[in-house]
Amino acid sequence: MEVFELILEKYNCQKRNKKPLYTIDQIESIIKFKLPYDYKTYIQNYFGFEEHIGQEYIRLWEFDELLETNKEFGIFDKLPNTLGIGGNGGGEFIAIEIVNSGNYRIILSPFIDLDRQYHIEIGTSFTDFLVRLDNGQQWFNENK
Repeated sequence: MEVFELILEKYNCQKRNKKPLYTIDQIESIIKFKLPYDYKTYIQNYFGFEEHIGQEYIRLWEFDELLETNKEFGIFDKLPNTLGIGGNGGGEFIAIEIVNSGNYRIILSPFIDLDRQYHIEIGTSFTDFLVRLDNGQQWFNENK
């Protein structure tokens, strides 16, 4: 079992029991980049997730709502190297951003002004993102 799966199991993330409406190939043809292995494994095998991990609340969008949600918020139009995958319930979205061929990072960015300059790296991979949260890392400095 992968590290990210152990974390998801710890927080009772529900395993998928039916096929998603879309395929990975359909998503990748729209976003024009390959999704990282760990995230592909997650979306093919788990339903969406809404819970605190460590100190932070996260909502990972269900595979079947990825395309519509990204279109609805304008993420595809304004951030072409980005796929929104969830939110934090506080006005920011969580996304996978391709930074160069084959290299990804997980970012947190505001929904209001979709501009790359506001991206905060919260993981170097989907697994790293979940490990950081599980270890209690916070996204924002509480003294600000």
